[in-house]
Amino acid sequence: MGAPTDGKVSSILPTSNGSGSANLIIELEGRERAAKQLPWYYGPTYLLFWVGLFFAVVIPLFQAVPTALKIAEESASPGKFVAERAQGILLSISQMGPRVVGDHVNEVTIVEYMLAEIAKVRSAMRDDLFDMEWEVQRVSGSYLHNGLVNHYQGVQNVIVKLSTRTSNSSSYLLVNSHYDTKPGSPGAGDDAYMVAVMLEVLRQMAISADLFLHPIVFLFNGGEEQPMLGSHGFITQHRWSANCKALINLDGSGGRELLFQGGPNHPWLMEHYKKSIPHPFATTTGEEIFQAGLIPSDTDFRIFRDFGVVPGLDMAGIYNGFVYHTEFDRYTVISGGALQSTGDNVLALVQSISNAHEMYDTEPYSEGHSVFFDFIGLFFVFYKESTGVVLNICFSIGAMLLVCLSLWRMRKVSGHAVGTFAGAFGVQFLLALAGVVLALALPLIMCVLYDAGDRTLTYFSNSWLVIGLFICPSVIGLILPLTLYLTLRPSEKITHAYHLQIAGHAYCVLLAVLCLVTTALSIRSAYLFLISIVFYVGALIINLVTRLHCRGYYWSFVLGASQLMPFLYHAYLFHTFIVILIPMVGRFGVTTNPDTIIAVLCAFGTILSLSFAAPLINMFRRPKSMLGGLALAMFVFCMISVSDVGFPYRPKTNVMRVDMMQVHRRFFEHDGSMSSENSGYYLHMLDRNKDGPLHDTMNLTGLTRLGEDCDSELMCGIPCYRWCSARKEARWLPREEPVQLPYPTVLELVNKTVLARGDQARLEFRLSGPPNMGLFFKPRSGVKLLRWSFAQGMLDNPATYRPPLQVQITYGIDSTPIEFYVELSKDNGNFDEPVCELGVSGHYVGPRVERDALSEQFLATLPDYTFSMQWPSSYARYIY
Repeated sequence: MGAPTDGKVSSILPTSNGSGSANLIIELEGRERAAKQLPWYYGPTYLLFWVGLFFAVVIPLFQAVPTALKIAEESASPGKFVAERAQGILLSISQMGPRVVGDHVNEVTIVEYMLAEIAKVRSAMRDDLFDMEWEVQRVSGSYLHNGLVNHYQGVQNVIVKLSTRTSNSSSYLLVNSHYDTKPGSPGAGDDAYMVAVMLEVLRQMAISADLFLHPIVFLFNGGEEQPMLGSHGFITQHRWSANCKALINLDGSGGRELLFQGGPNHPWLMEHYKKSIPHPFATTTGEEIFQAGLIPSDTDFRIFRDFGVVPGLDMAGIYNGFVYHTEFDRYTVISGGALQSTGDNVLALVQSISNAHEMYDTEPYSEGHSVFFDFIGLFFVFYKESTGVVLNICFSIGAMLLVCLSLWRMRKVSGHAVGTFAGAFGVQFLLALAGVVLALALPLIMCVLYDAGDRTLTYFSNSWLVIGLFICPSVIGLILPLTLYLTLRPSEKITHAYHLQIAGHAYCVLLAVLCLVTTALSIRSAYLFLISIVFYVGALIINLVTRLHCRGYYWSFVLGASQLMPFLYHAYLFHTFIVILIPMVGRFGVTTNPDTIIAVLCAFGTILSLSFAAPLINMFRRPKSMLGGLALAMFVFCMISVSDVGFPYRPKTNVMRVDMMQVHRRFFEHDGSMSSENSGYYLHMLDRNKDGPLHDTMNLTGLTRLGEDCDSELMCGIPCYRWCSARKEARWLPREEPVQLPYPTVLELVNKTVLARGDQARLEFRLSGPPNMGLFFKPRSGVKLLRWSFAQGMLDNPATYRPPLQVQITYGIDSTPIEFYVELSKDNGNFDEPVCELGVSGHYVGPRVERDALSEQFLATLPDYTFSMQWPSSYARYIY
């Protein structure tokens, strides 16, 4: 492989201005370089080693869950979470079908079931050790969230408080999940899974002989999907809410639960997670991605944090994303092992935090954010953000100093000038930068080409296609500049082995710079760069101390071995993100190219996993042939992706989501006359392919994009349901026959009063209809909304919230009409002329709501690979 004289060939030869001596130097250096490089046929084996490592280690550890404990085994394992009992609860709840706020199943059936399960726990509880209180909270309220006001009435929560008889603590631990679902979904994973976990944890805590210091409140909230009504009602109005000092929030779609939010500013919670959790699964990067708004979802954690200022841990199951919020989210998709894993973790965490001395007064322990992550499920690492800053700076600067030391050592051994190695490092740094840019650019170019050819989401059902579509181009881009330089450059004084080593130094310095920049921007995910830097620095120190540094390619063995841990971690982490996000890009909307998200993930994963390992292919002869092999693999994957294999959707497992309403519309003028009445289908398209795949089986003649009506009509003239920001990209398909609604949505103007000042008026209304309704307010020119019955946040910030203003109204067990008022001011004080447009929508989303025959016929023509969250709805526009 190498010899102690490496790096000295040119220096021991006589110098001459003659071309014969120069050619001799070139020839000898070329022979040395060729002799030291390994045979080319080892190169593919080297690349396949990393692929094999991913499938042999990363995938099994990612999928690993414990064996589900059976009820018959409980006596042999006292105090353990029993997955079989939780499975029975999960089956019973999921068999109830969809549980939508306001529907009988959500307001009566499941509430009665949970009360019966709680009573079973109460009968088995150690009365000598514990007290239990439970109740059904019925709550009403109003709050501003995500650009609209949520106004709710009669929403129900089932609440249990378990406490030790000897405890005098007034600090409670809050554990939360929700039992309601999206329309059309049985919600086994979201969130009956966590309800079952909580009921079994409650049972194990109640029958245990182990005491705990602080009472535990188990909140089963009945209005998360609307969104987050139940949690808001509890934390703002319940008598126990002020005592809740810490939170464990449980949500997701089933499977292993990822800890993706913590705190804020309470790192002691991470300490309890670290010491108690048997199956850790967590990442700071997930927290930063989620809080940046890049995930089209939200959890109750936000409500507890923003309205209750309760620090906590937010955990969500990440499997089953393809069936999330669909009719296929059933009991059969939840494994007993996954339930056991989550149950073990939640039980251990509840036991730990309920005994935490920090709970007595959490304020002194509010010490900033944390950096946290698990290492491929084997152990958990966390440290404070301030510690992370110190580590990032010290290791980044230390790495740069060691690189300087290494370059000095090379210069000393070879006898060349400092400028020679400084220049070589500068070139290699630029090549490394070019490699990173290309590693990002080539997958993005693939995205652009596929989008231009209407072939987005080809990997949606066969996620392995991302290997060829995005990962292979990224690997090519990462190593292409260096490989071309090393194979095409004219001979220089510095040997090939040194050049390759300097290339590693350049990547190290580049990562150190990125680590410092992200640290300066307070991005805690800088730890990703730190992991790569730490292991490279370790290898460099070993090579310097053992003098392998200057012995041919021997240093590469130490470097390659040092990259095993960073590769495993980064591959594991980015595989997690890909598993989470590929199902999600099917609901990112039509304006975003979802391929870019997956491509960037693959590119970052490739760069962080292989930035030091991939360039080592230049140890082997004919490295360009290996690049050609990667390009051939990419071509084969591209050919596969444009075949039927690349069609995105599959029935039941990987569905296309098409949210659809059967709409009856009426438009009223200022004098009360109805100027127009019509019906049609409102299609809210959730992915980049829009309505294209629907035309094969559906008659969509007359389908139009709603953007054409949005300038002339309030809210485009449609009853948009929370997704109103995307209404211009929705589709409208008119129909001749009117849509038949189960019962009307009625808005009555009860009273109109001009106030004493003369330039203000108060309008009082009564609204009745289905459990889900919407209001849209648009004042006319010269008119200003001053006050209304709902949360005032919009009206207090007119620069941020511009008309039309949206209010979403939901009622649960209490179906009495909603009474509300609005107060307006008008510049000229003339309230006999139009002052405000008001849109009213009614959504009949209950699982037992019947559709008319024509709607049923139309829905039956949907392709079998689609899922439609659909219901009848009404829209009326009034002018007052």
